[in-house]
Amino acid sequence: MAKKTRNKRMDRVVESAERVFREKVKSISAPGGENRSSYRLHLPGRSIVATLRPTFQRTHLEAFTLRKLAPFCDDIPECLAVDDVIMFQSDVGSRRLNREIIARDPEDRLSLAAEAVASIFRIQIAGQKAGLRDILPHLGQNDEWIENFVHSADFLTELSSGRAADIDKDLLCARVATPATQFLKWDCRSGNAALGDDDRMRWFDFEYSGIRHGAEDLAWLLGDEVWPIDPDDMLAIITDAYDPALGHSLDDYLDYLALYTTFHCIQRLQLVTRESEKRGWQSMRRIRKYDDAGVHPHFAAHLCRVGAFFAHRNTLTAPIARDVEEAEQVFVTLLRDGMKQKMMESAC
Repeated sequence: MAKKTRNKRMDRVVESAERVFREKVKSISAPGGENRSSYRLHLPGRSIVATLRPTFQRTHLEAFTLRKLAPFCDDIPECLAVDDVIMFQSDVGSRRLNREIIARDPEDRLSLAAEAVASIFRIQIAGQKAGLRDILPHLGQNDEWIENFVHSADFLTELSSGRAADIDKDLLCARVATPATQFLKWDCRSGNAALGDDDRMRWFDFEYSGIRHGAEDLAWLLGDEVWPIDPDDMLAIITDAYDPALGHSLDDYLDYLALYTTFHCIQRLQLVTRESEKRGWQSMRRIRKYDDAGVHPHFAAHLCRVGAFFAHRNTLTAPIARDVEEAEQVFVTLLRDGMKQKMMESAC
C-alpha cells in the first residue's frame, strides 16, 4: 500500500490486523472519513472492519455486547477479535440504510423501514435473552441528565413564540424518568445500519449500549433528521411490529415513545442549528455519504414535523407542538429563499 494515503491511526490498525489475522492487508479505507473511528480493511478474499475509538472502555463495552448478543440474533456484526484497544468485526456491508432507503421507491421504503424497526426489536429481545439488563450500565438516570433533556425545549424560543417556556417541566421530568428495564443499542440513526451482500440489514456501533425504557432506540430512528419516512407511517409500523415481550403494554410504550421522541427531536434540532452557525448549511448528498449531522434546512424542517407530530399526542407537550410548527416555517422559508437565490444566479 502507498504510505501517503495512510495516517498513523491507519498504520496502527493495519499492523494490528496483520498480527491478529496473520494475513496481509491489501488496502484500507475510512468510509465515514478519516476522523471517524472505523476502517474497512481488505484482506485476501474478504473485508473486515476495525474500530479504534478515543476511549478503550467504549471499544471493550461494544465487543462485550456484540459477543453476548451473537447467540441470539443475526442483526449485528460478529466481533472477530480485540487487540488491546482495537476491535475487529465482520463487515456488514457498504450500503448504509440512510442512503439505501432514499434509492428505493415509496413502497419499498416502507418495507425497508419496517425491517429496520423489526430488527431493532429483535436486538432488544436478544439483549433480554443474553441477560444484558443485569450487566450493562443504566442510561439517562440521573436528575441532571433528565433536566437537561426536558429543558432543551427552551431552545425553541429562538425559533418561535416560545410557548414551551410555560410547560410543566417538573412533571415532564417525572414522566421522562423511568426505571431501567430494557436493553438498548442507543444511537439507532439510519447511518448506523447497513445491508450486506445477502441483503440482510444489520446494525453497528454498540459502544453506547445500556439499559433504560426501551423506546429510546426507536426515538433515535424517528428523530434521525435524514430519515425520510413520515411519522404517521412510522407509528403504524412500530405499532404493528411491537412485541409485548419487550416489557410494556403497547399503549404505555407508545405514550412514552411520543414523550421521549418530542424532546429527542428538539435536541437534534438544536444540534443541527448550532452546527449550521459554525459550519454553514451542508449538502444533503454529503451529509448522507459521511453520516454527518443533518445540517440542511430540509432536514431541520423534517425534524420539526416529526417533533410536532409526537408532541401533539400528549397534552403536556401540546404547547411544544405549536412552537415546533412555527420553527418549521423558519426552515421552509430558508429553503424557499435558497431556491430563489439559485434561480437568480442561474439566470445571470
